[in-house]
Amino acid sequence: MRGPTVSNFASVANPAVVKRFAVIGHPVAHSLSPRIHAAFGRQTGIALEYTAMDATPELFDAILAEFAAEGGVGANVTLPHKGRAAASCTTLSERARRAGAVNTLVRTATGWEGDNTDGVGLVRDLTERHGLDLRARRTLLIGAGGAARGVAPALLDAGIGDLFIVNRTPERADALADALSMPGRVHPRYLRDIGSLGTFDLIVNATSAARADGLPALPMALANPRTAAVDLSYGEVAIPFLAWARAAGSRDCIDGLGMLVEQAAESFQRWHGVRPETDEVFEELREHRAELVTAD
Repeated sequence: MRGPTVSNFASVANPAVVKRFAVIGHPVAHSLSPRIHAAFGRQTGIALEYTAMDATPELFDAILAEFAAEGGVGANVTLPHKGRAAASCTTLSERARRAGAVNTLVRTATGWEGDNTDGVGLVRDLTERHGLDLRARRTLLIGAGGAARGVAPALLDAGIGDLFIVNRTPERADALADALSMPGRVHPRYLRDIGSLGTFDLIVNATSAARADGLPALPMALANPRTAAVDLSYGEVAIPFLAWARAAGSRDCIDGLGMLVEQAAESFQRWHGVRPETDEVFEELREHRAELVTAD
């Protein structure tokens, strides 16, 4: 039942006591998560095994159950399973409950506890690594799936101004806005009306559109000279949106590589009780950015 795996191991002295972790997604073969967690393990002296497990949507529950039965104690969850993972948990952290999506699983005596480290990872990357002040920024969130759900609460907590959500399926944008429960600040809109929304100081692409039939048509007028444009993906999948952002005159054009490293560090802390340093790992990955294919 287990899908194909790609393994990275921290050096170990006694394999019998090595804890098992994984990232589960579809596709997932190019995931950087095993490489990142192996680096964190070496840095902190923690022995671990971390594999990439491919699970189609219909097999997610079975593969997660098999992973637990074989001793798995923690997992990251990526596309397209973040919503399904939340439903598979016996308990949810506050930030996972607010997001309605899970990217981090922690095995407990009563089953899986779900957490979401995407939002805090994004905010830490934008504010600490890139030096952005998010306060009062009029924000456009493109997409309303698991990735968008993971980051929206943290952006609001970081003090952004009004948040406009657009999605190909308007019902999903409405559902996310309802879940955030801030009608004075959060505004779902139809994607077809995006040209009438004005300009934004922060534009976040949380869709996986570049994997399929491409980005929606985005008016150049969405951006202004202060705009920070952020794609939650990295590597080749982020190229179309960031190319549009540069052409539209955005001041900052940021992909999701830093967010990936920061959310991984938050997950690592949940599992091991220590937060690793992220800058060295980020710089190493950035040197090979041209080779990256998003799978997280």
